[in-house]
Amino acid sequence: MNEIDLKGRNAVVTGGAQGIGRAVAERLIASGARVAIWDRDDTLARTSAAEMGVQAMSIAVEQTDFDAVRDAARQTEEALGGIDILVANAGIAGANATVADYPVEEWRRIIDINLTGVFHCCKAVVPGMAERGYGRIVNVASIAGKEGNPNAAAYSASKAGVIALTKSLGKELADQNIAVNCVTPAAARTRIFDQMSQQHIDYMLSRIPRGRFLEVGEAAAMIAWLVSAENAFTTGAVFDLSGGRATY
Repeated sequence: MNEIDLKGRNAVVTGGAQGIGRAVAERLIASGARVAIWDRDDTLARTSAAEMGVQAMSIAVEQTDFDAVRDAARQTEEALGGIDILVANAGIAGANATVADYPVEEWRRIIDINLTGVFHCCKAVVPGMAERGYGRIVNVASIAGKEGNPNAAAYSASKAGVIALTKSLGKELADQNIAVNCVTPAAARTRIFDQMSQQHIDYMLSRIPRGRFLEVGEAAAMIAWLVSAENAFTTGAVFDLSGGRATY
């Protein structure tokens, strides 16, 4: 494992109780950071934080509720002394269906969690980063946001929105020593697969030239560098974790 120096940094990882989020939280802790796990599953978040040790804490938060997110940011800043890093990872896959058959309420739910939720998290932490003159934000989008997956229009559209949000915010904060980037992973075998049909899982695997799914540790390795002080120039950028699938 390459050494990334995050000593003295305070990080928030949303959806950090499991999957990619947990792998990121563990990698940041191994690099010296203190991590606040924000997750809607309070029990799982508490358990995960306890397993990660004294450098981890957890806060139950529903990211579709801005007041709840703002309160979580306040609690984190009080507990840790500030927020230097945000990894906005939490999201859901939602139903698989064609656009013609897609339930309107399900569409709204996916957009609200995956896109509006990321906006809420960025909005809540940016003022403190700007005040301190330092910050690193990584939003976890998806290769589906670049290419669009059939029968997953809501998920694909929400992740495309995360990419555009990242680019806009990166430009807004470029002169304040706050780097804002996103990653576009191919599928990783996590509990999000429980929300998908086997047909859709098979489709995603067939699109990856490496012939396998992403390992969560591979995502964590890239994100750990992106949130480090070494990443001092690049902002508003998209980093692929697609196993060769991405075509642009």
